[in-house]
Amino acid sequence: MGLAKTYIPVIGLEVHAELNTRTKMFCDCLNDPMNSQANLNICPVCVGHPGTLPVINREAIESMIKIGMAVIGEIPAVSKFDRKHYLYPDLPKGYQISQYDIPFVFGGKLKGVNLTRIHLEEDAGKLSHGEDGSSLVDYNRAGLPLMELVTEPDIREVEKIGEFGRELQLLLRYLNVSDADMEKGQMRVEVNLSLGTIVDGELVFGTKVEVKNINSFKAAMAAAEYEIQRQKELLEMGEAVIQETRGWDENKRRTFSQRIKEEANDYRYFPDPDLPAVDLSQFDFKKLRSEIPELPNEKRVRLEKEYGVKGDNLELLVFERDFANYFEAVVSELRADIKEDTARYESLALNYLLSDLKGLMIADKVSDLSKVRVTPENFADLVILIGSEKVNSRVGKDILKKMYDTGLDPNVILSEEGLEQVSDTAELSKLANQIIIENPEAVKGYKGGNDKILMFFVGKAMGALKGKGNPKILHEIFTKLLSET
Repeated sequence: MGLAKTYIPVIGLEVHAELNTRTKMFCDCLNDPMNSQANLNICPVCVGHPGTLPVINREAIESMIKIGMAVIGEIPAVSKFDRKHYLYPDLPKGYQISQYDIPFVFGGKLKGVNLTRIHLEEDAGKLSHGEDGSSLVDYNRAGLPLMELVTEPDIREVEKIGEFGRELQLLLRYLNVSDADMEKGQMRVEVNLSLGTIVDGELVFGTKVEVKNINSFKAAMAAAEYEIQRQKELLEMGEAVIQETRGWDENKRRTFSQRIKEEANDYRYFPDPDLPAVDLSQFDFKKLRSEIPELPNEKRVRLEKEYGVKGDNLELLVFERDFANYFEAVVSELRADIKEDTARYESLALNYLLSDLKGLMIADKVSDLSKVRVTPENFADLVILIGSEKVNSRVGKDILKKMYDTGLDPNVILSEEGLEQVSDTAELSKLANQIIIENPEAVKGYKGGNDKILMFFVGKAMGALKGKGNPKILHEIFTKLLSET
């Protein structure tokens, strides 16, 4: 019996994202596919009436140029649009205006994955299927500017699909060219996958299968996992993998055959006779480049270098830019007021921001940080109160909640409610002696070797002081008094 072959997943992605231009790609209809009224934003151009003439959306091309710059791709001097022919109920013209051989962007790289091309096309409409077997078409989405990014088959691990997809989603949002919300259908993923083998030291690709229109990165990874296993089982049984297009059934957690895969010649591409070639020298590249903000990976590098932020906290700040901006504003205030041990205060600020303040927002179902009443200046003042031990952590959280509810300065809350931490050793020792006298059984337990009872005593003192005691000093006092008892 021969040795079992080792199969290597060979994965490429095709990602579609709707661009958030004001109007559609080739007409003046509003780009508003989520409108609840079906077929509201339509006109003779986007529903394919005979004799209509499309006009290119300049804003969409500017968005494509920015994307190309961000991935360091090659932007040609001239590009053009082509007709891609296929029949489907949600494609009103019987063809799609797309790009074939001269896209707006060639090459590029993102998250370590090489890109083949990024082109621009129009989206199709949306089909709704009734339980009675009927189908309705909403053309609000038809004609929207749709970016398609195609990667090289560089991906070998399923997890990389999610990493790449989320990075692209972030990039599009940073550039402000697409909201890329997968739940709203603004971004869709197609997985091209085959199983390769090593022959004479070279990776030989297998037969490629495409899994279409997946609406989450999690589902894309699950579909890839399923396809790897399905294709492996076929090959091990001596059967051939058929080149085809498959869909993903989320409920059954499996792919299913849709149609035999078309080749480019099946679509009968030819240049769109109604649209002129696009001379990209007409666009102000210098201006467009100046509009590109700090991009996700640039932000990662800078935040780690300047503030020492790492791991999950770093990714959260990169993913949620409003929190990153807020954190930097807080740190600016701290560095102006604190001259020593600033790293400790900054770490404290990050912890309270991403756990406590974010937790209050989640509980209140608030997602927009700009609507929160706690200013970066007041937040920095609270961090200073906690870091300098004028209040303990428990009281700090209570003050933050009050700040969140009222927008008040933490020092005002501290003064009005008398919340300043009690650290006077004489006062705390007097209270500790009283608690020890009132709890002889607990003293016996501690003397008997149960060290955990020490926290019982500290908790009693904190309760008597309504949370205002300095727990560190209390811990030291009880340890000393109990050893002497």
